[in-house]
Amino acid sequence: MRKTILFIVVSAIFLTACSAQEDNAETDDRIQIAVTTTFLYDMVSVLEEDVDHFKLELIIPAGEDPHVYQPKASDLRKINESDFILYQGLNFEGRMIDLLETGIPVADDLDTSSLETMEEDGVAEVDPHFWFNIDLYKEAMTNVFNILTEMNPDGEAAYQDNLNAYFEELDELDDYVSDRIEEVPRESRILITPHDAFGYMATSYDIDVHAPQGFSTDSEVSNNQIQNTAALIAERDINAIFLESTTNPDRMTRLQEIVASEGVEVEIISGDNRTLLSDSLAPRGESGDTYISMYKHNIDLIVDNLK
Repeated sequence: MRKTILFIVVSAIFLTACSAQEDNAETDDRIQIAVTTTFLYDMVSVLEEDVDHFKLELIIPAGEDPHVYQPKASDLRKINESDFILYQGLNFEGRMIDLLETGIPVADDLDTSSLETMEEDGVAEVDPHFWFNIDLYKEAMTNVFNILTEMNPDGEAAYQDNLNAYFEELDELDDYVSDRIEEVPRESRILITPHDAFGYMATSYDIDVHAPQGFSTDSEVSNNQIQNTAALIAERDINAIFLESTTNPDRMTRLQEIVASEGVEVEIISGDNRTLLSDSLAPRGESGDTYISMYKHNIDLIVDNLK
């Protein structure tokens, strides 16, 4: 099976040891899906609610950074034992691309008109963090719906009901985010983060986002980028900067120190349940372990510290 779709690339990897599995009475005989990210895991889980047709395996654990994640032997086993794989593409799983694209067509017909772009190492690249645009997230959810329906036609009605109900929740989320952002005066809507993961949020909700690093955490941070961000903080008298759960906290500490040398104090928002979730949902059972709770967690943290 080969599909090229918006944001999601599906690769079919058929089992090579079916007969051995059939001999194992405890083997789960459901079709196995391997997904690379927590966002994809959440998408499939939402659609599969009360259907439970597929066995779902997550490759990149919650809290890990997909940009730099190195697959382990256990990940290769999940891939080899799965009937098909869902991965985002857009170079989000940066160090896994060769593994994921082996014999699989790259999504070269994406509708980039609705995607953000920025310069990375002198080259214009598509920003892969599309999930911070709720409309784009709906498109990705629809793509996953189409995939699951094709693989399990008997579940189409249930998948459609789940998708419709979830879209209503996403509309409510959009209203919630918009209302909360309005609590922050326009001149104070300046979000400083380690890497540039919130561009889609900035466009959708009229926020200024600045980061010393590009949208990939695999890129280098120059002294000039750090100094420019520090100068902005001092000039605009920004009182809070934010850590992300999957980035190095040293960059924010360095920013804080440089700003302090200019006689300006800025607080680093960090600690338990006080880091932004950008490239991964939180581990199960923690605040932000689903897409909707992640978005609310981020917005509440941003608004409460900027207003």
